[in-house]
Amino acid sequence: MTEFLQSPFLGQATWLWLVFVGVVAALLAFDLGVLHRDDHEIGVRESLLLSAGYIGAASLFGAWLWWQLGAQSGVDYFTGFLIEKSLSMDNVFVIAMIFAFFGIPRSYQHRVLFWGILGVIVLRALMIGLGAALVTRFDWVLYLFGAFLVATGIKMLTMSGHATDLGDNRTLRWLRRHVRVTPALHGNAFFVRAPHPTRADDAQVWWATPLFLALCMVEFADLIFAVDSVPAIFAIITDPFIVYTSNIFAILGLRALYFALAAMAHRFVYLKYALALVLVFIGGKIFLVDLVGKLPSLVSLGVTLGLIAGGVLVSLWKTRTLNRAA
Repeated sequence: MTEFLQSPFLGQATWLWLVFVGVVAALLAFDLGVLHRDDHEIGVRESLLLSAGYIGAASLFGAWLWWQLGAQSGVDYFTGFLIEKSLSMDNVFVIAMIFAFFGIPRSYQHRVLFWGILGVIVLRALMIGLGAALVTRFDWVLYLFGAFLVATGIKMLTMSGHATDLGDNRTLRWLRRHVRVTPALHGNAFFVRAPHPTRADDAQVWWATPLFLALCMVEFADLIFAVDSVPAIFAIITDPFIVYTSNIFAILGLRALYFALAAMAHRFVYLKYALALVLVFIGGKIFLVDLVGKLPSLVSLGVTLGLIAGGVLVSLWKTRTLNRAA
């Protein structure tokens, strides 16, 4: 058993991975089994407290990694945590749009977000595992990541402010063509049994509900955002364990913060520009390594924090000015 626990898995000892899995499982069990055993509308105060709890757990885990693996791993973990949390903030506004489109009551939104987390854990594991394998085998993949991040950041800068019509989404149209969906919600159920629409014998068949469609669209949105955020973290950190653990803890805390951020979404109108600049910075610095050397993680952490803070402050200042003018 000791030999198994000490054996390496994706760059780190197996027992480190088991500790991480145990911590995340305990957090999710406490979240669903104790705090949210019954569906209820989550207010801003509860959202902030829940997010603070997840951030506290993430910070304690990062401090433990710092003690176990050294200062560099600790700094890398907190850098990855901040970058993922920052880039995923844009996902909050997309999720809010999805819930509004399907008319999902606030009392059921936590259920969708919670079960969506399980999909995120699996999806990010696959993407990070693939990314680690590519980076380890082909060094030039990092340059592709850098070019992709710069291009994505520039596209975000030019496309910011454009409205998105979820009704024209190809994934949603495909789901509606291939899955039987009830016209209305059935409480907090993702699936229900009801008569087949074309059979005369009243045979009961399974139907998906709009709540399930909302869950699928939330997972699809995370997939799209992961295509940006995973290469962004690999551009700075290549240890799969650090990348994955910081990634998952950031998403856990952000989903908890969703209800507070969604209520204040109209105040963060310039945050998208800050996120775009973060992508351009992270992608661009890959090409500067040959000229100025590799930038320390603390520099990346500081620039990212500065850009996000600037975006938030400018947004709050601009929206306050507009409110006064009105």
